[in-house]
Amino acid sequence: MATVAATDATFDSIVKDSDLPVVVDFWAEWCGPCKQIGPSLEELSVEMEGKIKVVKVDVDSNPSAAAALGVRGIPALFLFKDGQVISNKTGAAPKAALKSWIDDAI
Repeated sequence: MATVAATDATFDSIVKDSDLPVVVDFWAEWCGPCKQIGPSLEELSVEMEGKIKVVKVDVDSNPSAAAALGVRGIPALFLFKDGQVISNKTGAAPKAALKSWIDDAI
């Protein structure tokens, strides 16, 4: 399963109502570090299919979801489980570090 795009309108149904843990990537088209981690998140969404869901939220088009979580810098990653934030991190990281962060949290 590839990454899924969410909007302010679909955020709750895609993220908070998910049966699987969800990694939410708050990003923007102009953000270099966001583009850096994008391919790693895409790969992890395929490799960890059935264990997690990876959701991307463009903060320029969908500012409400980011504001509700207090996002001040991007990329901002939030890990939701059972509709609640269980972990978060800001900034780019290598794929192995992202996978470790996810594994440790879930």
